[in-house]
Amino acid sequence: MQNNNTSRKRNTPRPAPSRNTARQGGKGSTGRGATGKGRQGGSDKNYERRASGSGRYFSDKQYKKKNTPVRQPRKEEEDGLIRLNKFITNSGVCSRREADKYIEAGLITVNGQIVTELGTRVSPTDDIRFSGERLKGEKKVYIVMNKPKNFVTTTSDPHAEKTVMDLISPELCKERVFPVGRLDKATTGVLMFTNDGNLADKLTHPSFHVRKIYYVTLDKNLKKADFDAVLDGITLEDGPIAADALSYVNGVQSEVGIEIHSGRNRIVRRIFEHLGYKVKKLDRVYFAGLTKKNLRRGQWRFLTDEELNYMMMGSFE
Repeated sequence: MQNNNTSRKRNTPRPAPSRNTARQGGKGSTGRGATGKGRQGGSDKNYERRASGSGRYFSDKQYKKKNTPVRQPRKEEEDGLIRLNKFITNSGVCSRREADKYIEAGLITVNGQIVTELGTRVSPTDDIRFSGERLKGEKKVYIVMNKPKNFVTTTSDPHAEKTVMDLISPELCKERVFPVGRLDKATTGVLMFTNDGNLADKLTHPSFHVRKIYYVTLDKNLKKADFDAVLDGITLEDGPIAADALSYVNGVQSEVGIEIHSGRNRIVRRIFEHLGYKVKKLDRVYFAGLTKKNLRRGQWRFLTDEELNYMMMGSFE
């Protein structure tokens, strides 16, 4: 650990190591090394992380971190009925939040009747249609992509010239998948796709503290006072925010690696813009245990069984 203030971790109390975290500490795991590399070998950038044991970090410094209840997955009812939005998501149409919007808009029918009430429960054998097309359960698919610049992260946008969905070949992936979370049009890097609504909800919900690392190129050197402010916490228009870890990349003070759990909109860009910096490039190099190793810009691949097993166990770090 260097003692020159080029790398710091926010001094935040952390819970004891979990069994899942300890399980990752062996060979081929994420671990807690000084490079911040994932199980696939990490990124090609050198992030100096601080070694300080295992456990989860908490992102927004002044939020009620320790008392935030972890949302538990809903159990199937004994009668076999499931929520309509879950059925739609499991069919690969969209995320559960988007499904609620389609229901309210009257685009969903159940056994020939338009349903607009949220929370409606249905049987898997019901005739459920979206815009007239019958939905059926599809096998779960999990994809990681190295998102290129100038592609919008959405399933459809009539005003977008290019979306990330254009990059996924329907011949290689016949199931309908959707992106997990969003990356700005100008942001590149790790982006996940799936038709598994339950996992997507976990990966995007703040209570699960999913780990993300970004490589940021600024228009000028990051001053020490601002470096410390990013870790100690600043207040934006939507509340306080603090990074979990921060370091200069290879000693270049205009290039930093930032680790953060918050999923707030454009949060990395807004942090540095608040301090008077312009983000020239923003690349996500790590998300929930996934990296973009061996993926050129615009390429994608299916997750390995090992990667999927870690995610299913809730080992999102």
